[in-house]
Amino acid sequence: MTSVGEGLFGPDSVTWRLHADPTLIVGGLRALFLQALHPAVVVATLEHSDFRADPWGRLVRTGEYVGTITYGTTAEARRAAARVKGMHRRVPGAGDPDLLLWVHACEISSFLSTARRAGLRLSSADADRYVAEQTVAATLIGASAGPGSVAELQDYCDDMRPNLVMTPQARAAARYVLLPPMPRAVLLGTPARPAWAGLATLGFALLPRWARRMYAMPGLPTTDLAATAAVAALRTGLLAVPPVLRDGPHLKAAKARVAVG
Repeated sequence: MTSVGEGLFGPDSVTWRLHADPTLIVGGLRALFLQALHPAVVVATLEHSDFRADPWGRLVRTGEYVGTITYGTTAEARRAAARVKGMHRRVPGAGDPDLLLWVHACEISSFLSTARRAGLRLSSADADRYVAEQTVAATLIGASAGPGSVAELQDYCDDMRPNLVMTPQARAAARYVLLPPMPRAVLLGTPARPAWAGLATLGFALLPRWARRMYAMPGLPTTDLAATAAVAALRTGLLAVPPVLRDGPHLKAAKARVAVG
């Protein structure tokens, strides 16, 4: 049990440790590809939200939400969840508890799988604890009761597979993730396009084999070993960056608040 000041999880949680891993963004991209295979989820994303008009803003807000839920105070986390619920009420189907559970499961399975394949050392007990901790995040946002262990998470994902379909909307969403629109100045004056494409392609490569086969997108990687080696190399390089530069603002604020690290 954490104190109100520590937030929903606290510094001794697996959530704090895993969400501080520098490969979290790759896990988030993997989750987007997986989420898009659910027809109702991808329609809500593409047709009834601002994803097409403002993909960067949507990604930034998602990252802000995860950071606040993970490292903010309990009050900050609840306010963030209330804002998201308010947006969901304006999007047909977005507040459906079962659809929210699929989004939640994609996120936590992707965060966990990506970090472990990249080299974060988590025991089986730690992994189960992480999934159990994240049931708090699921219920906060209004999702149906979520899985409480890795085995339950895997069973849920297996049970959902008959509901997943490669639709034109899923393919369009994948292309938006891989090659989102960028301002001309950014495209011409920075390496943002190849850098982003590399991260997104890696997120795709880390998908389960069955999901990659559903997308059947020529030119994208399809081998598990190469994807694991690539994300491990990325993590090694990012860990060489000093924490003062690597840690995000939410983690820094949380450490200062509870005098950790």
